[in-house]
Amino acid sequence: IINRNYVEKGTLEGQERNYTQLTLSSGKISEKVLTENTGSDKGKLVPTDIGTIVTDFLVKNFERILDYNFTAKVEQDFDEIAEGNVDWHKMMQEFYDQFHPNVKDVEANAERESGERILGTDPKSGKPVSVRLGKFGPMAQIGEADDEEKTFASLMNDQNIGTITLEEALKLFLLPKNLGIYKGEEIEVNNGRFGPYVRFGKVFISLPKGEDPMDVTLDRAKELIDEKEKADAPIATYKNEPVQKGVGRFGPFLKWNGIFINVNKKYDFDNLSQSDIVELIEDKIQKEIDKVIHNWEEEGIKVEKARWGRSVVTKGKIKIELSKDIDAAALTLAQVQEMIEKKAPAKKATAKKTTATKKVASKKATTKKG
Repeated sequence: IINRNYVEKGTLEGQERNYTQLTLSSGKISEKVLTENTGSDKGKLVPTDIGTIVTDFLVKNFERILDYNFTAKVEQDFDEIAEGNVDWHKMMQEFYDQFHPNVKDVEANAERESGERILGTDPKSGKPVSVRLGKFGPMAQIGEADDEEKTFASLMNDQNIGTITLEEALKLFLLPKNLGIYKGEEIEVNNGRFGPYVRFGKVFISLPKGEDPMDVTLDRAKELIDEKEKADAPIATYKNEPVQKGVGRFGPFLKWNGIFINVNKKYDFDNLSQSDIVELIEDKIQKEIDKVIHNWEEEGIKVEKARWGRSVVTKGKIKIELSKDIDAAALTLAQVQEMIEKKAPAKKATAKKTTATKKVASKKATTKKG
């Protein structure tokens, strides 16, 4: 659920407040003022907007499955199966006979949920202001759905659809904010899919966590730009190509010739020598070579080693994971092409189905207007 972004770890520190503790002892009441931290969700799993919307959708459309009594009944059935009193095939069939029609009905008739919430009216345009879940995450909108001039703005990372106010939503539309020129390039501060950032020409620099883009000045933007340039400056060269280093989602890394190379704890990341850098790059190159089982360049097809002893076939955006019982080294080009052909028609059929669905929806909309 974390990988699907249904929940995230909370970051709110909370606030300290005083409270009075009254104690009755031996017929006397004593009073003591204590402090406590309230409102903190730091380290706790907190539902995201998409998590809340998905949960509401499931509760609305699969009420029986999400009911606590259903879970209790399933646990009871499992106990009966374990004791040999119930045939598990029968139990699963009974469940499927009820669940499958429910899925089909929802698939055909349920409306797409967006968690839309109307906040009020924009005082400048007189248009409605709403928030909802969009393609790239939670967003605010000024204007009706069919308004060709409607405008959008991404919510900040610490905002959510359920609690944002009209005033807070309207502030989002003050971005992007032009800060001026630095080193011949325009500087702009804005908020996007991955949070607030400073744009310096074609370079995007994320703001530190908790920093409000509305408070960013030209001087502050210059600081961030200088820090970024210093961090991105090459630390060495290898085969006439610059080597950069950084710290990402999976830890410290080197970047060379478009290749990202993880730097493990064996190395002193802050004091990498030229020999360390060469070793890391050459090891990575060799690993990339070693994982290739077949490479049919003209056809654009590769068979490579994957994790957990598996292999994978790739051609463009098509990716086919092979089971462990398939000897990838023994595969011929014809066999691999056949696998790809079987995979490709399914994608085409899906595309046709999507197009047909859109046409039907468009036809219905036209009929309603008429």
